[in-house]
Amino acid sequence: MKQHGRTLNLKDDPRVIESYLEYHRAVWPAVEAGLRGIGIHRMLIWILGRRLFMFMETDDSFDPARDFARYEASHPRIKEWQDLMASMQEPVPEAAPGELWAEMTLAYRLEG
Repeated sequence: MKQHGRTLNLKDDPRVIESYLEYHRAVWPAVEAGLRGIGIHRMLIWILGRRLFMFMETDDSFDPARDFARYEASHPRIKEWQDLMASMQEPVPEAAPGELWAEMTLAYRLEG
């Protein structure tokens, strides 16, 4: 199983932040089914101010570039959700060009 940490910012608007949180209190069923369908076993998203941190546990074969594109193309409702979420989000300054959710590097792990 692989683990991924990713980050982005929500737009700097309290109404946008509240809307984002409200949508995530009732995620559309097609979205959750689609995420499971591409090999995501666990996804957690934390928020601090407008910064989001997403942690995922995935199949070993999971490739974010390939599998998120496949996920978005799998169902019209998923594309609608992704477009809606993207309208509320912006990349962090450290993101690579064209990268919305910036992939983070694991800096420390405490085991057992």
